[in-house]
Amino acid sequence: MENKKLLYISQEIAPYLPDSPLALFGRDLPQKVQEKGFEVRTFMPKYGCINERRNQLHEVIRLSGMNIIIDDSDHPLIIKVATLQPSRMQVYFIDNDDYFQRAGAKELETVSSPGDNDERMMFFARGIIETVKKLRWDPAVIHCTGWISTLVPMYVKRMYHDDPALAKSKIVYSLRSEKFDGTLDARLGEKLRMLQFTDEDLAALGDTPADCTALNKLAIMHSDAVVVSSPDVDPALVDFARSISKPVLEYPGEEDFAEKYAEFYKTLVNGGE
Repeated sequence: MENKKLLYISQEIAPYLPDSPLALFGRDLPQKVQEKGFEVRTFMPKYGCINERRNQLHEVIRLSGMNIIIDDSDHPLIIKVATLQPSRMQVYFIDNDDYFQRAGAKELETVSSPGDNDERMMFFARGIIETVKKLRWDPAVIHCTGWISTLVPMYVKRMYHDDPALAKSKIVYSLRSEKFDGTLDARLGEKLRMLQFTDEDLAALGDTPADCTALNKLAIMHSDAVVVSSPDVDPALVDFARSISKPVLEYPGEEDFAEKYAEFYKTLVNGGE
């Protein structure tokens, strides 16, 4: 595996958010894999409850300033970055005043304003990809974790399929037990079709408003491989991945898990060798 650049896209990362299985996974896996000699960068949303001063976030002006169009409206992209100690791993934050509150929010925007989650996901996915392109940093593997990242595989494989920075990237999607209740805005499919995604691209969403299961299936369909990243994942989703011939790494446990992930990445990039 000559290219050792790994891009992690996480819904939550500790210590920027309180410890939870999802946030600890978002911190621990990238750090432990970085210790094995990989070059790692990771992205997460800039939720309003994240204390920028305490966590030493600062805006990266050269990466900010682009407008992302969603449902015919412009939304400015703001990129912030922090360095996670002691690993010195760079963490990038996707920010925007329309989708993420200013300082002082008491809960995540995905909970306090769930009606915007469809557009929040779209903004997050596009913001990450455009930032990676500006960085001129071509990842060998893009590993997505959390339902807010479920659109990323489709964006990479369809909207950016011929982009030199991403054309060779392998996408890994983590199946986890965390989910949201209810469904997303009924116009999600319509908004995505405005970006030239096809009915075939969106087949996993079905004809009804998308729930968490539908989003997981969409991510699986457009990923190169799937990892079972928590012990209580819905077995139907694992069966779905296998039914469409996606390589699956079963739950690797709590010990030496980074080694198992690293080997899985190498096998995927090297074509099974």
